[in-house]
Amino acid sequence: MTVPQASSAFARSDDGPILQAEGLTRLYGARVGCADVSFSLWPGEALGIVGESGSGKSTLLRCLAGLDQPTRGAALFRHDDALRDIFSLPEPARRALMRTSWGLVHQNPRDGLRMRVSAGGNVGERLMDRGDRHYGRIRAAAADWLARVEIDVARMDDRPETFSGGMQQRLQIARALVSGPKLIFMDEPTGGLDVSVQARLLDLMRALTRDLGVAAIIVTHDLAVARHLTDRLMVMKDGRVVEEGLTDQVLDDPQHPYTQLLTSSVLSA
Repeated sequence: MTVPQASSAFARSDDGPILQAEGLTRLYGARVGCADVSFSLWPGEALGIVGESGSGKSTLLRCLAGLDQPTRGAALFRHDDALRDIFSLPEPARRALMRTSWGLVHQNPRDGLRMRVSAGGNVGERLMDRGDRHYGRIRAAAADWLARVEIDVARMDDRPETFSGGMQQRLQIARALVSGPKLIFMDEPTGGLDVSVQARLLDLMRALTRDLGVAAIIVTHDLAVARHLTDRLMVMKDGRVVEEGLTDQVLDDPQHPYTQLLTSSVLSA
């Protein structure tokens, strides 16, 4: 798939990063999920995490998104004008962040949608989590977001189980973004989709995240997706970050032998 390159133009906030990982480590007995990962993510920046299956990228995302407790280290999120370790927050406060300040797009949209609730209901639930209670405004906002992700508003009352895979993924994106999150996590967001569907979905995700100025962490094994969507890239192998830098730099002039292997395998495919 040929896609245009992402721009690296994002504004670094004077208030500092929106997310900061400090020595984040997750062990499963003797097996390393991820180890000693540290980085800062800035408002409006898109960070890609790439590597082969088993490299630790999904484990890292789960820790950053508060879904998996790290063995050691910290994941700090800017909340109420201060960086706070998300795992030091009370469970209700962490769940509230997940519902309002963060969005999560799963590889399988069935993991991020309520399949027996209407498309409009899936989007509207996130607004209710934010505190909205006016039915008319919620429905209007849901209709607006369905249109923004190119779903026919006439299908607003249809269940996602009647949608194609690409439509389900677009609906999941609408559900994740409708509440105006500061940060969105995407785990293999184009996995399992046809190439033509992938290309349109990438254009849509890039436009929406850039227009909203939302920070994003995108886990993918597909370097074309990383080039299209991200400003900066981290390459993981065996649970550790082996190379990081601006996306175009890493992909066009890889320094680590593992990154060179990844990029050469793509070029020769």
